[in-house]
Amino acid sequence: MISFSQVYKRYPGGNDALCGVSFELEAGEMVFLTGHSGAGKSTLLKLIMLIERPTSGQVVIGGRNVNRISRRRVPHHRRQFGVVFQNHHLLFDRNVFENVALPLQIEGYSSKEVGRRVRAALDKVGLLDKERQQPIALSGGEQQRVGIARAIVNKPPVLLADEPTGNLDPALSAEIMSLFEQFTEVGVTTLIASHDHGLIKRMNKRVMALQAGELVFDGLLSEHVGKGE
Repeated sequence: MISFSQVYKRYPGGNDALCGVSFELEAGEMVFLTGHSGAGKSTLLKLIMLIERPTSGQVVIGGRNVNRISRRRVPHHRRQFGVVFQNHHLLFDRNVFENVALPLQIEGYSSKEVGRRVRAALDKVGLLDKERQQPIALSGGEQQRVGIARAIVNKPPVLLADEPTGNLDPALSAEIMSLFEQFTEVGVTTLIASHDHGLIKRMNKRVMALQAGELVFDGLLSEHVGKGE
C-alpha cells in the first residue's frame, strides 16, 4: 500500500531530514513509527500526504509514484488518508456532528449521505449519543474520538496518526488503540507516530524507528529491546 525506496529529503540550508529510507506497508497493517524529536517522523508523514516531496528516491502509494502527481491532483491524493492529531484540531464553533461531517461536505456529498456516514462513524467510536454536543463539553478522550470519527468518515484506505495518545492516560490510550485495531481488521493501513514506548510495547506491533533521518530498526519491539528509540 505504501512503499519508500531510498528516499531522501533535504530542506533548504542543507538539513537532511530523511536519509535513504526504504520500507513497505501492506494493506491492513498497523505500524508504529518512533524516534527522537527531529528524527524525521513528521517529514515522513508529510511525504506520504504530499505536504512535502522527496529530494530523491521513490514514494509509491496505492501503486502510484507520488513524484508524478501534479499539484492540481494533490487534493485528490489526500482523500486517501484519514489523519488524527494529538491536539484534535476540532472546530469549537461547531458541534460534534458538524465537525465529523466537514470532510464529506467539502467533497459534496448529499445531506442524506452525510447524515448516514457521520452517524456510522460516531457509532464506531461510541459517541452517537453526543452528536449535538459542543466539543468543549467533551473529555479529552472523547474529543480525540471525534477526531478519529472525522478521519474515518470518508472510509480512507490509510489512517495516519501523529501522537494520537500524547495527551491521554493509559486507559484512554488503550481505547484509542483498540479502535485503530478494528480499522485494520477491515483493511485500513494504519501508521502511528508515537513516543509512548509503554504503549508500543503493549501493542506488540511492527515498529519502525528513525534516528537522525535514517531507518535504524524495522520489526517487532521484542527485537528492538536495548536499541533505544
